Parts: sequence; C-alpha cells; structure tokens
Amino acid sequence: MQDWKDKYTSYLHKQQASSPQPASGSQLTGNLKTDIQELLARLGENGDLVVRDFQLFGTRQAAMIFFSSLVNTEQVREHVLKPLMARPSEHPGMPDQAAGMTHYIWSTVVQVTQGITTADLSTLPPAAVKGDLILLIDGVPEALHLDMRQIEMRGVEQPQTEQVIRGPREGYVEKLENNLSLLRYRLQSTDFRIEISPLGTRTQSRVALCYIDSLADSALVAEAMRRISMIHTDGILDAGYIEQFIEDQPLSPFPQVQSTERPDKTVAALLEGRVAILVDGSPFALIVPALFNQFFQTMDDYTERFIMGSLIRIIRLIALACSLFFPALYVSVISFNPELLPTDFAVAISGGRAGVPFPAVVEVLIMEVSMEVLREATIRLPQMIGGALSIVGVLVIGQAAVGAGLASPITVVIVALTTIGSFATPAYNAAIALRMLRFPLIILSGMFGLYGGMIGTILILNHLLFLESFGVPYMSPFIPGKWRDLKDTLVRAPLWWMRRRPSFLHTQDSDRLPSSVPSRAIDQILRQGDEKNE
Repeated sequence: MQDWKDKYTSYLHKQQASSPQPASGSQLTGNLKTDIQELLARLGENGDLVVRDFQLFGTRQAAMIFFSSLVNTEQVREHVLKPLMARPSEHPGMPDQAAGMTHYIWSTVVQVTQGITTADLSTLPPAAVKGDLILLIDGVPEALHLDMRQIEMRGVEQPQTEQVIRGPREGYVEKLENNLSLLRYRLQSTDFRIEISPLGTRTQSRVALCYIDSLADSALVAEAMRRISMIHTDGILDAGYIEQFIEDQPLSPFPQVQSTERPDKTVAALLEGRVAILVDGSPFALIVPALFNQFFQTMDDYTERFIMGSLIRIIRLIALACSLFFPALYVSVISFNPELLPTDFAVAISGGRAGVPFPAVVEVLIMEVSMEVLREATIRLPQMIGGALSIVGVLVIGQAAVGAGLASPITVVIVALTTIGSFATPAYNAAIALRMLRFPLIILSGMFGLYGGMIGTILILNHLLFLESFGVPYMSPFIPGKWRDLKDTLVRAPLWWMRRRPSFLHTQDSDRLPSSVPSRAIDQILRQGDEKNE
C-alpha cells in the first residue's frame, strides 16, 4: 500500500514539474551511460522495463534493455546473455576495436532469427515496446535490437460463434502470426499475398490484408488498401474497428463486411477472389465484399453432399423469414383480418386472449422486449449461470406471464418460434439486424394491418437493393440476375457443377474447374453406374 502512495506522489511531482521533451531523430553517442539515460527518458518509467548491465566478453561494458512482459527471459538468458558474457578465449575472432563489434555479435554470437543495427536513437523506443531487445555497447555509436517478442496466447480451439457438424475445428486466435500460419497451411500457393502495416497512432496494431494475386480483382485490392489507408485513429483494438471505418453505409442495419473466426471460411472467400483483413489481437477476419446471401451460408453447406446442404440451407432461410415476419404477420391477422384464419383456430386464439388486457401489438412487443433482455443477460453471464437463467426465463417467466394475464399462450408460442428462428441465422451481426427490423414491422402491422407489413417489407427490400459492398450490389446475384451465380444462393449446386467463380467479383481467373473436366459430369457418373450394374 505504501508503495502505491509513493508512486502516486512521485507521479504528481512529475506532472507538476516541467520536463523537456526529448528530441526526435538524435543519434547514439557511443557513451553507454548517456545513451541509456536518453533511451530511458523516452521510454518513461515502467514496472516491467529491465536494464541489464554486464561485461561484454569480459572486456567492454554493455547493457540490454527490454520489457520483461514482452520477451521470454529464459531465451534471453540462454541465447543472448550467456554467449555475450562468455570469456574472450571462447571468441578468438572477436574484433579488438569497437568498429565491427555489432556485426560480429549478430553474425557469430547471438542465436536470434531477426535483428537490425541502427544508430538512430528515435527508432529504439518503438522497437522496445514491440518486444525487441536493445543491446547498447560502450564506445559503439550504434545499437543492435533483436526480435525476442513472445507473448503467451491461447491455443487454437474450435470457433465459438461458427460451430459446424462436419468440418475443421480450427478457429482464429488473437496472435496475427498464428492466424496467418493457419491461412498459409490451407493455402500453399505462391500467389497468396499478405500486406502487413501498422494502424493506429498509439496502438500501432498490425493489420494484414490478404488476397490471391492471380485471382483477386486489382481494383478491389486497391480499394481495400485505399479505405484502410484513410483510417486515422489512435487505436485499433479489434477487427470490428476497421469494419466500421471501411463499410459503405454505416447507417444501415445490415452488415456490409463479413466477419468470421474460421480459417477455412476465409480461404474459401480468397479462392472466390475476395479480400481478407486480419488484425493483430483479434480472433476475427473481415471479408470483403460481403453480400446478403453470404450471411446465411455455413461451411456445413459445402462439406455435406449437395442435397443435404441445400435442404439445410432452405430450412435456414425459412427460419430467417419466420424470425423477421412471423410476429408482424400474427399481429396484423389477429388485429385486422381474423377471418383469414380457420374458424376453430380463430376461436381458440380468442379464448386464449380473453383475459389479456392489452392489444395484440402491445402484447407481442412486451414479450419480444422480454426475450431480448433475457437473451442479452444470458450472453453476459457466465456459461453455467446463463444456462440456468435461460431455463428459468423461458419456462418459469413464460408460464407466469400467461397465468398473470400479461400474454396469451399463442403469443408465447409465436415469440418462442421467432426467437428460435433468429438463432438459426449463422451470422451474429446479420441476426441482430433482423431482430432490430422486427420491431418496426410489428408496429406498422399493429397500426395498418397487412398493408403496414407490406409497406415495411417493401422499404426493407428497397434498402437492400440500394446497398453496395465495395462496389458490388448487395443483393447480387439476385439483382442483377446472373444465372451461373445462382447455383450457390437459395440452394447449393454440386461442386462439379459450379465451374465458374462469381462473376460480380471480376476475378482474373474465372474458372474453378479446369476446362478438361467435362461439363456434364452427372452424365458420366450415371453412365458409369449403369455399366457397373450391367
């Protein structure tokens, strides 16, 4: 406790004292004490900053400066400090003069894969905060900084938001090198390009832009680079930061950039000619351009046979439509057009709603808001408590609401089906957009009946037709209609039938399958089957 009081007092004194700003671009002097003081002044006081003085080969004073939280101290001791403190007899080729000492250390002594020599003092603080080890030698007006960065990260695990039944179990982690290695593991092509640059004036987060040079449209790659270069902010803490800067219509509820934590999904997008963006420290990759039909597709659609994949996709589309339109349709029919229902069913609904004091629109809105609150609370709570809360919320509160006369049983059923349907949407951000648009549709249906629902639907469709993602219409390939691209939309055609890449991406190589493969492979398969039977 006393240490923190001392730190607090010292900090206040420093804030009150007028300290001169360090000059930028100055050169190292070769005086060890002066160079260390100047470097420490630029780095400031840090609890994990280590300054290690030692005798270089027993003949010359030297010092290592590094952050212990960013480097593996055991490797520093074994591969750098131990050989540098060896006796002169173990280094017969050691130069007698200061000139050439850093070159000798780099080429003969240290066992590090990456390092650089510099005389510019201003480059040393940024290198140190990235995890480099700075080596200063008395009498040598240049420093050697070695890449010793090693940060403990979690291992590769199954993605939490995009789980599959049949497919790889690998998901991105926070470290950029690991994520890029997962991509290169699956995409072992010399045309695979990765552009890495820091972004964020204070965080200097490394951002990687990935594409296949022989496939991706050069205009698309250039546009992605342009939008990233236009970002001027002090911090990029996640890929979501970049998404908000580069999307076409920030005010639209629909996502225009696809995010995924699956390397196989990213590679599939790259093979179609898209561009992927990864950020160091984020377990998500961004894929552009992103179209509406991408948000209800999963890797299971492609790892299963095309009949099963198409059936699952159609079921998912039905669930999507139910999650968006079902409550609004229920409100409009119950409030304005009950004659559309079978008589027995209409009587049963009227009997269930006999004790409910609210109109149908208010009743549905109450239940929808309750479900959204319950869903948000379940996500934020720990997994074990969240599961118990969801059971309590759905069963106990739902039954209690019916018993108390706040909602009718049919309303609980409608809202439950709607909620289950929204869970079937694979993309979380697209599911949020549908959940959000559900409320204005319910209100319009409660005010104008079926006409209100139709007006809301037309407005949503017009908005979707207006949207673009990196110059590509959001509703492609439906609008404008492209027959060959419709093979992977509502249903998933056989892989051997999808010979071409999507035309709206304007790829340099449009063929997925080589021209030597027959176009009507199904005919050959059927013919071979007949021959075997004979």
